[in-house]
Order: sequence, then C-alpha cells, then structure tokens
Amino acid sequence: MKEWIGYKTKPFVSTYGWKDAALYALSIGAQTDELPFLYENTRGGMKVFPSFCVLSMNTLLMDLLAKLDLPRILHGEQLIRLHRPIPPEGRLRTVGEIPNVYDKGQGKPALICLRTDTALEGGEPLFTNEAVIFYRGAGGFGGEPGPKAEPLDPPRGVEPDFRISYALPENQAALYRLTGDVNPLHIDPEFAKKGGLDRPILHGLCSFGYATRAILYGACGGDAARFKELKVRFSGMVYPGETLTTEGWKDRDGRYLIQVRTERAVVMSQAYATVE
Repeated sequence: MKEWIGYKTKPFVSTYGWKDAALYALSIGAQTDELPFLYENTRGGMKVFPSFCVLSMNTLLMDLLAKLDLPRILHGEQLIRLHRPIPPEGRLRTVGEIPNVYDKGQGKPALICLRTDTALEGGEPLFTNEAVIFYRGAGGFGGEPGPKAEPLDPPRGVEPDFRISYALPENQAALYRLTGDVNPLHIDPEFAKKGGLDRPILHGLCSFGYATRAILYGACGGDAARFKELKVRFSGMVYPGETLTTEGWKDRDGRYLIQVRTERAVVMSQAYATVE
C-alpha cells in the first residue's frame, strides 16, 4: 500500500443545480420548515447545507473502493473546511490525493488518508475535504503508524451549550444513497452480513450531515455562512430508525467540542466544529 502514498487525481469537473442541493438537504433529514435549504425561489437566495461538500469526494471514493474489498472498509474520520458559503448551483473543479497511508500493525487496519480541494469555475477556493478510511486487516506492510491525534473529549459533568436530536426514518439510507454513495453495505442485507453486520447501517456521511445540520442551528443560528469547519471520528454504527443526538460544548472562541450519540452509544467522538 506504500505505492498509493502521494497519488493525485487529474482535476475533475462537476456541475450541480438547486435540485441536487435540495435532494441532499432531504437526504440529511431537512423538513419543510427549513425552506431556504429546499426551495429554489427563497427570498434572498436558496441556501446549501455546508456538508453538501462531502459529495465532491464521491469520485475519488468510488475509484478507491473499486480497488478494495468492500466489506473490510470503514469510514474512520471526516473533516470539512468551508472557504465560503456554497452557492445553490455551480461548476466545480476538484483535485484529489492520497497524502498518506498509515500502518497500524499486522492484522490491524491500514489507514488511508484522502483529501480533495474544490474551487469554483473561476478559481476561487470553495471547500476542502479530508477523510480517513479504515481498511481492516491490511496493516503490516511496513508503513509509518501515523501521528497521535489531539484529545477532544467533552468536559465531564458539564451540560452542553446545545443539544439537538433527530429521529432517523427507516428509509434514510435508501434516500441518502441517491446522492452518489451507492456502497451496498447501506442497503443490501446479505452484503451487510458479509461485513459482519446484522443489517445495513446508515452511511457515516449521512450521520455527518445530520450532525452538521444540528450544529448549524445550535451554534450558527441557522446561518450557513457562519459554519467554517467540522472534524469527527466515526466511533460507532448508526442504524436507520434510531435517534441521533448532537451535543456541543463551547471550548474557546469560535470552537465547539462535539459529540454525537444514539440511544445505544456514542457514534461520533474526538470532534470539533469551528464557527463564526
């Protein structure tokens, strides 16, 4: 896997419109009282959820997944960084790379680091995505183990500054996959069993979108222009039909420590959001 380190894609160009932005909003649970994110004729212009930017990684992700054994793959971490609000339609230029692959040891995972940088057609930077893919059982190839992460645990015994819960419909994964992530792990029961799961799980990036939505309302007053960055570690499975609760503790000016949980367990940890 060492040979993957430093791999870069050629720039790929994509276009999207308001229907894509609205479908994405619905795929992360948006309701009709969130009309600016669903209606193209909203006064002042349609708004786009910041996590819409994760869809720009689909080309790189699908290319990578085609080279790997799908049941052994888990999405480990995700970061988004917004350089400006996302317009409701546009033509984008994205460049992807694999800056590193870390080796966690024989019989343990290899950690595949991905990054994409996306600009508007005119060249203005729009957003950056970074992801870590856990490829189970692929460690032991002689690579570096990787750096230690900054601890981002919420303060014990302190009530969060915001807490927002969303019930996940049973069909949420079936809807989210229409945005481009068609990994059968999220819809095919037999495929899920091959991966050691009792049933299909929700896409990590769908849960990520729900968390983004909660942070947008809990810390940004619903103003997408104030949302700058979110980084999470996916630490547990989420199933359609569960309730997803996002909590945020103000850590310092402009930053919240974030934790996301279901009724069963914490599913996103070591997380923070940066807002204005």
